[in-house]
Amino acid sequence: MDNPARAAILRPMTHDTDIAIVGGGLNGAALALALAQSGLTVTMIDALPLDTRKDPGFDGRSYAMALASVRMMAALGLWERLRDDAQPMHEIKVTDGRVGDGAAFLGLHFDSAEIEEGPMGHMVEDRHLRAALLDAVAAEDRIAHLAGQTVVAQDTGARAATLQLAGGGTLTARLIVGADGRQSGTAARAGITRTGWSYDQTALVCAIAHEKPHHGVAHQFFMPPGPLAILPLKGNRSSIVWSERSALARQINALPDERYLEVLRPRFGDFLGEISLAGARFTYPLGLTIANAFVAERLALVGDAAHGLHPIAGQGLNAGLRDVAALAHVIAHATRRGEDFASAPVLARYQSWRRFDTAALAAATDLFNRLFSNDNPILRLGRDLGMHLVQSAPGLRRGFIREAAGLTGDLPDLMRA
Repeated sequence: MDNPARAAILRPMTHDTDIAIVGGGLNGAALALALAQSGLTVTMIDALPLDTRKDPGFDGRSYAMALASVRMMAALGLWERLRDDAQPMHEIKVTDGRVGDGAAFLGLHFDSAEIEEGPMGHMVEDRHLRAALLDAVAAEDRIAHLAGQTVVAQDTGARAATLQLAGGGTLTARLIVGADGRQSGTAARAGITRTGWSYDQTALVCAIAHEKPHHGVAHQFFMPPGPLAILPLKGNRSSIVWSERSALARQINALPDERYLEVLRPRFGDFLGEISLAGARFTYPLGLTIANAFVAERLALVGDAAHGLHPIAGQGLNAGLRDVAALAHVIAHATRRGEDFASAPVLARYQSWRRFDTAALAAATDLFNRLFSNDNPILRLGRDLGMHLVQSAPGLRRGFIREAAGLTGDLPDLMRA
């Protein structure tokens, strides 16, 4: 006679969805697409209403998407839509100076002509990238997008993960992915702690119109309060990410537009001619936060839920997309081998792949910010000497260019040529 308990154990468990992604931002949407395209069903739970996500003024940031991230957008079928609004970055110029020096005084010069693959990356505005991702998610039958929904509880076991929604419903999945930002509720509910600190810096972000063409050149101008990034957009426009001490940043942001520009102009310099605002202004507090584990039982973290970095090297979104590509790679390969993609050994592959790279990047951005965000004459002499040595060593310079393009290390399938 059959044993009913044994039959229940052997019977495949049904789930509402293969993977539940908590978070509907850029990383969550990109992961949903990647997983759906590999044949899995995905439910994306987004705390924000869809109308908020679709608002062009929702987020004023622009992203320096490394070449590897551009390849990923192409693999997901998004790049043809994004291409016309994306500005290639042909060169990066790095300057160490003070307010009033302007950003035209050269310290380091990285030129994409030194590598064979073309531009190191492209600048893409959030309003274009977000719209492309949302439209692709809506067109994919394997993705259910629960907008305006939040998770209030979660439970994981040997065979399934369960999410309790604020509206009273429940959702079962084989795997939960937290893509819900630096204050990740997914991580907190799993008991994953974080390490980090504030830099007492705030990024002032906006788009600037200017008289002269930028020729696809990105500038990183290091000043004692923090770096100023001037990043080329389509047309005679640039995105700025302007870091100041938080108290001063609040005062600057409270100024009317013309006074704001008066403060910016001596920092920006006149190498692009007269400047004016070309959109709304935004502020973002800066800090470092890293989850002490990227995985737990039937759970993984990606993007800011796993790590929030200083934007000094423009690697925030790129690091998140690398998480997405790595997790999608691990899951796809495990599925082909007949493994349970949510099992501990499979998730451990993802964690070991991404934690070392993330720790190295976090340490580098933290060091660069502390090294350059001061006016100590000894440190200034040392860092300027270091930039001179890099500039005079073609092999080292080429290595930095390939690193900026995201072409180093073990690349996931989605980021390969």
